[in-house]
Amino acid sequence: MDKRLEAFKRLLDIMDDLRKGCPWDKKQTIESLRHLTIEETYELSEAILASDYQDVKKELGDLIMHIVFYARIADERGLFDISDVINSICDKLIIRHPHIYGDVKVESAEEVLENWEKIKIKKEGNKSVLGGVPAGLPPLLKAYRMTDKASGVGFDWPNKEECWEKVLEEMNELQEEVKNDGPIERKDEEFGDLLFALVNYSRFIKVNADTALEHANAKFKKRFTYIEEKARELGKSVADMTLDEMEALWQEAKRVKC
Repeated sequence: MDKRLEAFKRLLDIMDDLRKGCPWDKKQTIESLRHLTIEETYELSEAILASDYQDVKKELGDLIMHIVFYARIADERGLFDISDVINSICDKLIIRHPHIYGDVKVESAEEVLENWEKIKIKKEGNKSVLGGVPAGLPPLLKAYRMTDKASGVGFDWPNKEECWEKVLEEMNELQEEVKNDGPIERKDEEFGDLLFALVNYSRFIKVNADTALEHANAKFKKRFTYIEEKARELGKSVADMTLDEMEALWQEAKRVKC
């Protein structure tokens, strides 16, 4: 037997054992697992951003276990089983790849994405292009996915230059509201428009805005931690330091590649 099938069967057998014999596992429901799955997904994301591939392997295992767990509970309730889950995604992949399993010709990854969105609307019965974007996604990632999906059906800027002009336009509108001390609702709206325009632009330069911000967060944390460590070496607290002292340490952190 293929070692991959052996490994998957082993996991299925273990899940059967746990569901029958472990008090904690027997108690779980599809609903009770939900928040744990979200936590595991974030842990996988952190491992990927850190390029810690041993941790990526571990977190992928946790997610596969969750998928098997959900399917085992659903099978007990007569809803579906793991074979239904796997066959469902296989069917979807075949439908969405007519250039592999049909006679459609494509020349680029962009054409593949365009086909996906059209297939979802025509063949899979999706009523809205944006209907597949989960409402619970973090806002930055949601903006990226919405603009990406709209682009898949042709609703997009013709080039990155015109998209950048939109960023500058939104920046000017925000600055105008701030300059005039406009109501908070207007500042909120213009700030949101600017963020949305920047996320849209990120697609044109092949940058994932959510990932880029996470990298910036990690860089800020590393450099600020450096300031705190240096302050302790000097017998100080950062709360007691002047802005000039902290700025000097910040520049030092940059020089040592923090």
